[in-house]
Amino acid sequence: MAKPAGSRCNLDCTYCYYLEKERLYPDDSQRWSMDERALETFINQYIYTSTHPVVEFIWHGGEPLLRDQGFFTKAIALQQKHGKGRQIRNTLQTNGTLLDDDWCRFFHDHQFLIGISVDGPALCHDHYRRYRSRKSSFGETMRGIELLHKHRVAFNTLSVVNDYNAKYPLEVYRFLKNIGSRYMQFTPIVERIDPEAKPGGLQLLAGTASRPGAVGATTVDPLDYGRFLIAIFDEWVKQDVGEYFVVTFDCLLANTLGVPPPVCIYAPTCGHAGVVEFNGDVYSCDHFVFPDYYLGNIREKNLRTLMESPFQQQFGLNKRDALPEYCRYCEFLDLCNGECPKNRISITPNGEPGLNWLCPGFKLFYRHVRPYLYFMANELRHNRPASNVQSWTNRFFGLFYLSMTSLSVTGASP
Repeated sequence: MAKPAGSRCNLDCTYCYYLEKERLYPDDSQRWSMDERALETFINQYIYTSTHPVVEFIWHGGEPLLRDQGFFTKAIALQQKHGKGRQIRNTLQTNGTLLDDDWCRFFHDHQFLIGISVDGPALCHDHYRRYRSRKSSFGETMRGIELLHKHRVAFNTLSVVNDYNAKYPLEVYRFLKNIGSRYMQFTPIVERIDPEAKPGGLQLLAGTASRPGAVGATTVDPLDYGRFLIAIFDEWVKQDVGEYFVVTFDCLLANTLGVPPPVCIYAPTCGHAGVVEFNGDVYSCDHFVFPDYYLGNIREKNLRTLMESPFQQQFGLNKRDALPEYCRYCEFLDLCNGECPKNRISITPNGEPGLNWLCPGFKLFYRHVRPYLYFMANELRHNRPASNVQSWTNRFFGLFYLSMTSLSVTGASP
């Protein structure tokens, strides 16, 4: 994941964990902008490092569209120069407010996949996603989405689930469907404030930090998050399987099948999703851009060397090896794998550190969805579509409704 504009952004979202990362570079003369030397070094090394048939570049932020089209035109030219015929794909995550016809024509012509950050309808989106002036950003984001449709640019959505919009699951889900998002990612906010933070320094604690810190005000309540996922799953499983895709559901189905999940969050180990900052600095993960997780700089060491370093290998293994005993014997371990290490800030009932903050909500959710996952996995194993779960589900609910109606008519107690 590359940060061509560092943590700079034209919005000032209350919950953003990345805006404060500019404090890591207080004397930066580049103003948090990746120069051509760093860009070419990154592209060359990343293509060389990638072992996949398709080399996928992910441009992230901050807000990467604070860089002009000239930067990305140069990036594409360098990909062609160093790619030597390999298939290359570009994905870019944006808040959508800076999109215009020129940008969308560019993305269409170069087949970019665009990720749009949108938290639901206006009442949910604008609760935290605003400009520094506190002006709403919803209208500009929606205008950007309309332009993506106009120019036939493929896009998906990333929605941050926080203490507020977690209470509006179906409003969020139906809104995303209505704006044409067929691929959705829901990312829960879990943050702690560092009680020892110095003015001008980083205010948030890394998920693995041992010292305590108060949970941030925007952090989602665990049970609210579980109920959020359940409400969306119940609607999805009745009518949307195979038409709309939710990353969390895809991961759980993959784990039920015993195949690698599409994202590292639900995998047994991690460590493959490093971050390259604007100046070539490499960190272990997007959620671990802290001094303790600095790996080195691509101007001084090769990207493969940094990502295969003993420190980074251990970072990835710790996702599994640092699980508390409480998790190791959990009935849902095969689905969860402890989820993301950044969220492991709670204490187990036995007093062990390292429990995922969202654990109570996850258990509620996993217990609810497991029968459906088993059914879909069985269908796929027999080369039948997972969407068969819809008729199975609707038949089950129909029989349940009839039985409850019968009991009501006869006056029997259920």
